[in-house]
Amino acid sequence: MIPPHFLSRRKLLLAAGAGMLAPGSALAQAAIRKYRLGVLSSSAAVFKDSHWVAFFQRLGELGLVEGRNIIIERRDPDNRPERLPALGAELAKLKCDVFFSGGAEATLAALMTASRDTPIVVIAVDFDPVATGDVASLARPGSRVTGVTAMQSTMPAKRLELLKEMLPSVGMVAVFTNGQTSEQLSVVQGASRRLGLTLHIVDFKTPPFDYEAGFASAVRAKADALFVLGSGLWVPARQTIIESALKARLPSVFHHSGWIGAGGLMSYGFSFPAMWRRGAEIVAAILRGAKVGDIPMEQPTTFELAINMRTAKALGLTIPQSILLRADRLFE
Repeated sequence: MIPPHFLSRRKLLLAAGAGMLAPGSALAQAAIRKYRLGVLSSSAAVFKDSHWVAFFQRLGELGLVEGRNIIIERRDPDNRPERLPALGAELAKLKCDVFFSGGAEATLAALMTASRDTPIVVIAVDFDPVATGDVASLARPGSRVTGVTAMQSTMPAKRLELLKEMLPSVGMVAVFTNGQTSEQLSVVQGASRRLGLTLHIVDFKTPPFDYEAGFASAVRAKADALFVLGSGLWVPARQTIIESALKARLPSVFHHSGWIGAGGLMSYGFSFPAMWRRGAEIVAAILRGAKVGDIPMEQPTTFELAINMRTAKALGLTIPQSILLRADRLFE
């Protein structure tokens, strides 16, 4: 499948990589300098995911090689979100040239509070940065924040629509939410009213989450399916969530295909590796002189519908042909 195309991609790629083609260019000279990149994530577990691997790999492809000309300071709160502000302050003390935040709004907020002038590149997965006021607009996000947004003001509703189309008899949907997903929850609640669905909200308050109790609540409510809102806080328990959903006979819906490769039933969203590679390209452009205020926030334009056929079979489900024909990835 062709990776997603992004706005201003060619312009920024030229800014980030043109110098690599000319010996003695500004890029070749800049490579002598050792940059410092501060990376803040909501969970250590996500650093092992394919999209984070793609981020660091893309930096290397652009000539930013860890240990040679870039120092990468990785920080995560060890499943304790309340530690994010302190970790942001820690990164600020290291005088990083650029901050990179992927996932939850809380990571971006921690970095914005910690430093008033360090450029920030964000992959806004769990929130809409315009709706939350973190950026002024996509075209003109502000003076120090840019990146890629996964449009969480619209995507959760589309996932719920696909669930209803895939399983027309669904009436009650259990929704897993936490402190990072309140914006997505509001979108899903609005969509459920249009679709005639009843939601059973399972709100996980403080990590480590009690998933056994959460699934027991969904079963007691006689839920027909499980809708998991996008959040990095779920990642350490990915297999637990997927296996528990299968055990409870709940068709499960997620926000990206990494969950489907691990055994979830269906996802609809963007290619996370492509988004994180784009984030690496923007980081490289800023390190090499591009002004963050001149770089608009981007939106992926290609969507990915993924279905795990093994899981469907295990649940005794027949996926409608209309869904199968639109699927970009089928896990057999």
